[in-house]
Amino acid sequence: MTLVYAGVCSHAPGITGRAQRADPALREPFYASFRQMGEEIRAQQPDALIVVAAEHFANFFMDNMPAYCMGMAEDYEGPIEDEQWLGIERRRIPGNAELANRLIERMLHDVDLAYAQEWKFDHGVMVPLHFLTPAYDVPVIPININCQGPPITPLHRAYEFGRTLRKACDAVDERIAVVGTGGLSHWPATPDSGKINETWDRTFLDRWLANDREALTSYSDEATYFDAGQGGFEIRTFIAVAGAAEGSTGELYYYAPIPIFAVGCTIARMHL
Repeated sequence: MTLVYAGVCSHAPGITGRAQRADPALREPFYASFRQMGEEIRAQQPDALIVVAAEHFANFFMDNMPAYCMGMAEDYEGPIEDEQWLGIERRRIPGNAELANRLIERMLHDVDLAYAQEWKFDHGVMVPLHFLTPAYDVPVIPININCQGPPITPLHRAYEFGRTLRKACDAVDERIAVVGTGGLSHWPATPDSGKINETWDRTFLDRWLANDREALTSYSDEATYFDAGQGGFEIRTFIAVAGAAEGSTGELYYYAPIPIFAVGCTIARMHL
């Protein structure tokens, strides 16, 4: 078994871009949990970190929107956003094209997976990396799940995608960590930005921690949109990680609604 770590975290741009405006009593424990996750990942000495994210029309748009895409570049650049706005300096991040190619070849037996040799990272990848790999010295393999432009992939397919990813990881010799990044509830770029549905978030997290596949995949997009905003569609990245960790249960390191970050801020892992 070569999947050595599986976790999930939030990626909202305000986490770094509006850091000084957050209540320190909420911000500092959140940052500490982020750093704890990074320390645990690095302690596993992974050969690659797979980041399952939901990019935000930075690389893909409705003229060409894959349901699932994996990067297979030697290196990546990010953030695509303004550096001062996001609070993260632009840089090159190492990839592992050869390993990504082998994973893609194996996954194509079970899922129609797109791939890209060019990819600019937005906050969906860069905010987590800022905390998890602050030296940016762990090779990254990005995965995008379309959570932006309908029609979006059904939840049960996101879970199956995670299972397929796990099978591919277990078939190679390299040590691989995987982190899913996304919401939970949030209403970005709308008049409701900053609104957070804590009850909905905690119910979803209970289901994720139990790795309850039936419950995780029972949400309708209509209900999610109403209860968790369009940002709630990003639960697909969390569900994919649950699929990759099928048979395991999780531990919540941190959850709190932080309105200035405009999201229910989450750090959690599965015990493989």
